[in-house]
Amino acid sequence: MANHQAEAAKPPKEKIDPGILKVALILVLGAIVPLLDSTMINVAINTLSVDLHSTVSATQWVITGYVLAMGLAVPVSGWATRRFGGKNVYLFSLWIFLISSLLCSLAGNVGSLIGFRLLQGAGAGLLVPTIQNVLVQSSGGRGLGRLIAIISIPTLIGPILGPVIGGVIMDNMSWRWIFYVNIPIMLAALWLSWRHIPKGDAAGPKSRLDVIGLLLLSPAFASLIYGISKLSSAGGLTSAGTLVPLAAGLALTAAYIVYALRTSQTPLLDLHLFRSRHFMASNVILFFSGMVMNGALLLLPLYYEQVRGESVLTTGLLLIPQGVGMLLTRSWIGGLADRVGSRNIVLASLVMTLAATVPFAFAGTGTSHVLLGAAQLVRGAAMNGIFIPIMVSAYEGLRKEQIPHASISTRIFQTIGGAFGSAVLATVISHRMTSGTAGSLAALADAYQAAFWWSVGFAAVSLIPALFLSNRKNDR
Repeated sequence: MANHQAEAAKPPKEKIDPGILKVALILVLGAIVPLLDSTMINVAINTLSVDLHSTVSATQWVITGYVLAMGLAVPVSGWATRRFGGKNVYLFSLWIFLISSLLCSLAGNVGSLIGFRLLQGAGAGLLVPTIQNVLVQSSGGRGLGRLIAIISIPTLIGPILGPVIGGVIMDNMSWRWIFYVNIPIMLAALWLSWRHIPKGDAAGPKSRLDVIGLLLLSPAFASLIYGISKLSSAGGLTSAGTLVPLAAGLALTAAYIVYALRTSQTPLLDLHLFRSRHFMASNVILFFSGMVMNGALLLLPLYYEQVRGESVLTTGLLLIPQGVGMLLTRSWIGGLADRVGSRNIVLASLVMTLAATVPFAFAGTGTSHVLLGAAQLVRGAAMNGIFIPIMVSAYEGLRKEQIPHASISTRIFQTIGGAFGSAVLATVISHRMTSGTAGSLAALADAYQAAFWWSVGFAAVSLIPALFLSNRKNDR
């Protein structure tokens, strides 16, 4: 009898509408290219410098420019979705990415490649938040956990597969194939999206662009990302190269907050959403989870390459256990997030992430690959339990017109957190190496151990805002 009562009390598992599932899978196809592309290009910088007769520092702008353009475009996506409809903005961003990929593949010098990458970054900045808008609006908020689990596949496995594919391309083909491979995938995504994604509603001509908000928020986001990215290379927080863009970004952010709370028109990002402690907690944890996930995604390949002396391709293969762990729990976590609240899932996943990072904090030059692979498997499995429930929590209870604002906010917090985490860990490694024995492999291993301890600390700090998430679906 007790068992029957328990089963009756258990929330029913709601089936995903096949049409919505098809939309989610098409969105994954469109999202996977920008995320793979951004990681593949990282392994090609030295080759690009040689082939295009440029310096590494100049060629790095192929990456930096892409990130800055993406940051400038993200805040525009919410207005564009309200004004033109999610499907139209999604198709437009796919076209931008397709055309820019073709132009990048034809670039004859580093200047033109940087310019085409700026265009590509703008396409990616529109694309990713619009994917979230289209999915949430198409589903009506039903089965959101499992749907987010599906569209998060590129985010989770892109940084792992990207270096492997990039390594294969760089070992056997021209760097131009990094951009050639985008073209057929983008064409397929465009055709499928045009045929099968519902048009959605646009707010119409009355939805005006918040020009003042755009002039404040977009440069603020780009300045913060740029300042953070220079943290490890420009001499630390006190250098002008870091301090000036960070100060500018913070000043523009403060100005936007004052403006957005006083304006009578619809702002680019509605800050009133942050009155909800669940929405606020979700965004704060997205910031910290960006630090936890992106920081480790920076450290792991560098550890294998620099401390263990592995090739780019071998490093990519050694990172596969983390991707396997992500895939193992993706569907299960998504369904669980639909049936219960976020807090317990996120807390348990953060503890698992923390515990699975500790082995790397003790890893030296001869630590067992089996042990590190097992730690990656657990860590990958736990990552879903952080990201998916947080995204579900951020969107729950929102009205349709609030969804684009939430997409902008979650994207900004996650991106800044990821950039900040990567910059801090890179700075820790650089500081330990300059204060240690130059060229010593033991000193390098010690530097990475210190950085992994910082990553453990990020996970521990994330436990605090996680306590403010809801613990039941009706706890709102």
